Amino acid sequence: MRKFFTLLYILLTATTLSAKDFTVVIDAGHGGKDPGAISACKKYYEKNITLKVALAVGEEIKRNHPEVKILYTRDKDVFVGLNDRARMANKANADLFISIHTNAAKNRSAKGAETFTLGIEEARTEKSLEIAKRENGVILLEDNHEKTYANFNPNSPESYIIFEYMQSEYVKESIHIAQYVQENLCADAQRLDRGVRQAGFLVLNATSMPSILVELGYISNAEEAKYLASANGQKKMSRCISEAFDKYYADLKKNNTTTTFTEVAATDNTTQNSDEEDNPVFKIQFLSTSKKLEQGDKAFKGLTPVAYYTDKGMYKYTYGNTTDYNEIVRLKRKVNENFKDAFIVAFIKGERVETQQAIALFKKNNP
Repeated sequence: MRKFFTLLYILLTATTLSAKDFTVVIDAGHGGKDPGAISACKKYYEKNITLKVALAVGEEIKRNHPEVKILYTRDKDVFVGLNDRARMANKANADLFISIHTNAAKNRSAKGAETFTLGIEEARTEKSLEIAKRENGVILLEDNHEKTYANFNPNSPESYIIFEYMQSEYVKESIHIAQYVQENLCADAQRLDRGVRQAGFLVLNATSMPSILVELGYISNAEEAKYLASANGQKKMSRCISEAFDKYYADLKKNNTTTTFTEVAATDNTTQNSDEEDNPVFKIQFLSTSKKLEQGDKAFKGLTPVAYYTDKGMYKYTYGNTTDYNEIVRLKRKVNENFKDAFIVAFIKGERVETQQAIALFKKNNP
């Protein structure tokens, strides 16, 4: 018997822009079976507008910065899940994620552009909540969305409580480029300024890099819908976003840094036999914060003891520790009484693995 402990140390350093390709992932919102918002005249679809603008933004950035790598979450009319969009960016180790959308409202006089970052300040205000509900609602079109998003209900205000304890470590960088985008859309594309705001968007929450979500305008407004769908409007808006990137990229070059990597520690106090080290260890992840919390903190709502691991600067808190999947499922019911969005995570040799992969391995080893 021995304590199983893993410490992953990533050297604290600053990387120059020349050290690696700078990668931008451009996300055209919606697509395929998900049309997004539709204009009142039923002529214009959000998915078509976002795709054209996204592709144009990528082309502009590539033209001005040949050294920058451009990836698209979709380059045609196909459906892509929110987690898959973020996973694509994370897998590419991207340096920036830009998600492009058009807005909609019951009040058809509503108009203007706004740029969002992930945050807690406005996550549950009425206007931000309604926008987040609409954009997050796409998960209901995904197969097995209950499991994928740990029973997150995009239409329930209670589900958004999780964002009160979530704050991206890239919030400053995200706001930095968001402000450039918003300024350009208002000055150059003459969009009404609805500001840079924060809200609980799942697609931003799952990315591990500076990330923004741009609402180009209100497709529900007849006049604005025509502009959003026009070739001239799309050209101006795409240029506004690409020129915002130009400014942001220039600032990074001036500072001569891309990302500052910090120490990442993952601990697992599971006591295991040597022949069990390849078995997955299951836990319940129930909270994520940007600052470390001490045992007994009121945010844990009485759960004790809790453990944590760090991922991209976020402290992710877990409860329970077992190699028995059936046991963790039973424990999850208890945790869900106070944390409705808690979900199962798995580790093998101290490293986080896909939960479904771990479950399959458990079932294989325990027929």
